[in-house]
Amino acid sequence: MKTEMKKRLRETFSSTSSRYGSFSLGAVALVVALVIVANLIVGQLPEVVRSVDLSDNKIYEITEASRELIKKLDQPVSITVLAEKDQVDKRIRNFVEKYAGLSSDISLEWIDPVQHPSALSKYDAQADSLVVSCEETEKQRVISFGEIITYDQMSYYTTGSMQETAFDGEGQLTAAVNYVTSSESKKIYYSTGHGESEFSSSVQGLMEKANYTMEEWNLLMDSQIPEDCELFIMNGAVSDVTEDEQKGILDHLQKGGKVMIFLGESEKRVTPNLDAVLKEYGLERETGYIADMQRSYQQNPYYIFPELSLGEEYAKGMSSEMVMLINAQGFTQTEPARENIELDAFMNTSEDGYAVTEDDEKQGSYVLGAVATESISVNSVSENQTEDEEGAEDGESTETGGAAQDDGLQSRLTVLGAASMINPNLTDTFSTLENLTLFMNLVGANFGEDTSITIEPKSLEVTYNTVQYPGLFSLLVIFGIPVIVLGSGFVTWMRRRKA
Repeated sequence: MKTEMKKRLRETFSSTSSRYGSFSLGAVALVVALVIVANLIVGQLPEVVRSVDLSDNKIYEITEASRELIKKLDQPVSITVLAEKDQVDKRIRNFVEKYAGLSSDISLEWIDPVQHPSALSKYDAQADSLVVSCEETEKQRVISFGEIITYDQMSYYTTGSMQETAFDGEGQLTAAVNYVTSSESKKIYYSTGHGESEFSSSVQGLMEKANYTMEEWNLLMDSQIPEDCELFIMNGAVSDVTEDEQKGILDHLQKGGKVMIFLGESEKRVTPNLDAVLKEYGLERETGYIADMQRSYQQNPYYIFPELSLGEEYAKGMSSEMVMLINAQGFTQTEPARENIELDAFMNTSEDGYAVTEDDEKQGSYVLGAVATESISVNSVSENQTEDEEGAEDGESTETGGAAQDDGLQSRLTVLGAASMINPNLTDTFSTLENLTLFMNLVGANFGEDTSITIEPKSLEVTYNTVQYPGLFSLLVIFGIPVIVLGSGFVTWMRRRKA
């Protein structure tokens, strides 16, 4: 009996099918073993090497601007995460590890505040936050997890739960690294007292990321712009400036200052003093609002997609160059007051633009945004200061009188026909527009090579893969591929059955 059973087993395992099965089983075991070993090896690699960004909207992608900043680091930077590592949102954990892995000058430490509560006092921070610090500059910045993954608070009242809106890991970390390794920040003043628009939270966040310090200044109370002002912004003024304020702005420019003026919406739009400032630099404001019959949103001519002519400093970080303005005012170029003033009109309507008033519609191509620059000599600045002290006659500003010598001092006047470009009602509604990117580029251009880095948050809204023109492509996807797969499977099955 035993002999017969052994014979049967020997015959079973010596057959062709048995040998084939044993070989297959051994191959499968070998592959499984190789996969396990490979996973163990890959698991020991840094996050920056082993991670592949398959996320929607590429939230783990690190832009070239951040990589360049990290590459140029010449002092150690520490990132300390005050949270239990296993409890941290996987997206934050993976991104922080990937970011820190980009440079040996960035160290990463995880501290559980439950086990080490003194760490919160040491860094003056709350739990569920990370601290970016630099020992050499003795500066640090605290970033809460709520600043990395942002939520729509209002959705709680409509849906009962807060909806995720954006992932800002790169923006927050890059801004923090830039801040702690920089020796100084740029000082920006913004005007009040003329019905100016407030900066939205999005703009304020971008300004903070860029390491800009902002402070308000009322020109009516003191028409002299502070000497430490590196950029003066008038955002959407709806009333005119006084003659003293006009002189203060012109004096600041003629000393090599930087000014940005965004015109606001006003029913009267009678601003002779402000218009005089613009005209001195080669821009004459048209009356009425500007419409564009060619480049408009859904046939609404006052919602304009202007034609952009952007140099490298303005186009940085922009891909589509889609910018929208609402109820914009326009300009025509005129002869500037001095020969050494150069005007660059970077934003225009099409040839089918119109300056529309209640009584008239004037067709033409209008300037919607421009930058005027002027080289200022040190001698002319000294002369202007002396005349200011003695009191210039008739309150007129002093001209430099021809082309000044370029001593590295340059004034810059940036003018935009609509403050709506950075209005949150526009930028939040049309999230794909690059209005805020262009705005930050215009601000940063005033600081030349010292332009700070600003990375916008990446949307966490669900996106869908859609085909605009289905046709044969959709038929292939829906019917063609399944038929091919089923057909190949049937042919394979038939071949094996006949074998």
